[in-house]
Amino acid sequence: MAWNLIPAKSRLIVKSETIHFPTVSGFNLDRQEFEFPRDFAAELNVLFVPFLQRQQLDVNTWVPFVQELERTLPGVVYYELPTIWEMAALQRMFLNEGMRAGIPDQKSRERTVTLYLNKADFQRATGIDGDSQMHVLLVNRQGDILWRTVGSFTEDKGSQLLAAIDAAVWGSEKSN
Repeated sequence: MAWNLIPAKSRLIVKSETIHFPTVSGFNLDRQEFEFPRDFAAELNVLFVPFLQRQQLDVNTWVPFVQELERTLPGVVYYELPTIWEMAALQRMFLNEGMRAGIPDQKSRERTVTLYLNKADFQRATGIDGDSQMHVLLVNRQGDILWRTVGSFTEDKGSQLLAAIDAAVWGSEKSN
């Protein structure tokens, strides 16, 4: 039984030298495995990538805004991807179960997928320049990073994200 609680190490596959969202795997707080970008639920995905526990405060400032986006814009979904160095199996279990216990909201549990991987390789692939700030990425199902920012939500950042979504939607409709 305890083995079901221990999330496996994340896989990280970098297929290109260009900046993109690489293939990564992880388990959500409901203990389900995901592989991204394959398992993204929408064409456009807002990803919160915190590296340190204190950065969850920045993520929380964005959540009401992206929940409203999800409610009003079909084809947009958000995920929280806490990105942590590889660690031993029991450490992964304690961290994941601690987060699970601290997050009673079912949707948040489903959308929080912890990545235990080589952070430097992940950051290089995504063009993230360190772990001192939480990063927000808009990524399509192909792993293309369409927009990015760092830190807490502001009205200006929200407007920029909406403009990037609009450009992605209208750009894809023009090419059809």
